[in-house]
Amino acid sequence: MKFIDLSVSELHDLAKSRRADYLSAEPFPNTYFDNFFNAEKLSEVLEEFPDLSQNPDLKYNDANQIKLASKGEYRFGEKTREFMHFLNSQPFLEFLSILTGIEALIPDPYFDGGGAHQILPGGLLKIHADFNKNKLTNLDRRLNILVYMNKDWDESWGGHFELWDKEMKGAVKKILPIFNRMALFTTTSDSYHGHPDPLRCPPDRSRKSLALYYYTNGRPEEEITDAHSTLFKARPNEKAGKSFKDIIKQLTPPIIYDAAKKITK
Repeated sequence: MKFIDLSVSELHDLAKSRRADYLSAEPFPNTYFDNFFNAEKLSEVLEEFPDLSQNPDLKYNDANQIKLASKGEYRFGEKTREFMHFLNSQPFLEFLSILTGIEALIPDPYFDGGGAHQILPGGLLKIHADFNKNKLTNLDRRLNILVYMNKDWDESWGGHFELWDKEMKGAVKKILPIFNRMALFTTTSDSYHGHPDPLRCPPDRSRKSLALYYYTNGRPEEEITDAHSTLFKARPNEKAGKSFKDIIKQLTPPIIYDAAKKITK
């Protein structure tokens, strides 16, 4: 396969060998792989990473997040599109299912919330649990993949991907976002994670990643909750901000809010 130097059978064997570690990881099932992809091919993807800073529609700036994110695949270059399609392909989905135990994974060809992500100096993404339903398909969000694209990343710059316990007492794991590192984790309504401290990289650098989300039609009964958007959580001695959407929901009578949601779907 073009983007990885493994056959399908070798990819399956790798997934089997890491499955127990993935499922037993704290604070929720997770792992990461270094040098998983062909470095030359991934470098070609990095070369065409889109400049997200020039489009105000791609900026998120509120109390909980200061970041840039693409929408859909139309800003992808040719190699990026090919790479992202590979990550939504049958061989890779089979690898993910064997590794995580989540069967019949469904990719998101619309990259709703996924795609190219970029955080500039001073940016952050506070600790949160992800939205649990795809607004287009109503499928259940089950798995996140983050492919980091940052060459020669200095640890003093921060940007660690943090995984927090359910009680929000502290980070159980911190993952440095270095080039060709792929992090993945099972998503539930209490799989709290983020990049909560302002980025300290030089002005000419940024934290780049490619994000992909995977879904199923239904989820285990013990994980079922009402549909929700991103749930931000405060760290100890920190006050969680409310998103604009949350504020509108809080101020709007439920009947009117629900009716508006149906109209805008």
